[in-house]
Amino acid sequence: MYTKSAIVSALIASASAFVPSTRPVSQGTRLNLSVGETAPDFTLQDQNGKSISRSKINKPLVVYFYPADATPGCTVQAESFNEQVKDIRKNFGAELVGISGQDVESKQAFAKELGLGFSILADDGDEVRSAFKVPKAAFGFLPGRVTYVLDKNGVCVSVYDNLGDAKSHVKAATDALEELAPSSSGSGNPLLSFFNK
Repeated sequence: MYTKSAIVSALIASASAFVPSTRPVSQGTRLNLSVGETAPDFTLQDQNGKSISRSKINKPLVVYFYPADATPGCTVQAESFNEQVKDIRKNFGAELVGISGQDVESKQAFAKELGLGFSILADDGDEVRSAFKVPKAAFGFLPGRVTYVLDKNGVCVSVYDNLGDAKSHVKAATDALEELAPSSSGSGNPLLSFFNK
């Protein structure tokens, strides 16, 4: 009897790992890179075999870690970011990269299938994931889904951790980029805000 109730309790608890979180994580969790910390530097190959280094990107950067190429949630997330990548670049002067543990060949197939207009990076061995301290999900069985927004100096300004709602990462990233962007209203002229209403 005890074993049966323990199994049922474990199943119920594990199912909650796939339910979307009700609030985004704005500060780092106990494992994540935290807001205010400088992100670790990395150099990884993208789907085209090009080496991408965090320290060479001198503009705001969205770094999103996802569990695996070509899985349903990761496909939704990549498509959602792909729909917004031009606006992210144009409106915020930012760049975007996705990172997961598969090899370059897997990245090539995934990017080609979705027609991605941004780099997805091969973190074969999960060294960069470990350097960012991305927590595992579902009792440690799945790699976590976490999005970081870094300023142009590589300092983390936002952490969003939500395994269950892959699409929500795009809004979280653009909201953080919007807060990071210098305000253009009223620049130099206090009366300008009057006329922009």
